[in-house]
Amino acid sequence: MTISEVSKKYEISTDTLRYYERIALIPKVRKNKSGNRDFTEVDCNWVEFIKCMRGAGISVESLIDYVKLFQEGDNTIKARKQILVEEYEVLTEKIKNLQEVQERLRLKIEFYDKNILEYEKKLTNKEEFL
Repeated sequence: MTISEVSKKYEISTDTLRYYERIALIPKVRKNKSGNRDFTEVDCNWVEFIKCMRGAGISVESLIDYVKLFQEGDNTIKARKQILVEEYEVLTEKIKNLQEVQERLRLKIEFYDKNILEYEKKLTNKEEFL
């Protein structure tokens, strides 16, 4: 696949794909005779993985470490798992914080609904304005 096709498929800009390759978040992509990137299925799997992890808020630094360890082989499985565990814990805390904010917003919206209804009732009662 061309970089444009991968960009469209995964909804990632071509600049971001080049950046991911430059910082080794995805392995070097083979180039065709014309010098254009030719993404294989394995390359696309990496793009999909990195997009998913970034979408979850996992840091670029952690992902660089993970990919580097992955390329070193099976003797790094424990270290890779530890990165994932740590990022899972960070994500769990973020979700908890977001749920607290969500609840606060819900209560604030509820407050607005109650006050707006009371105000509208006053508008329909002409005697209150006299």
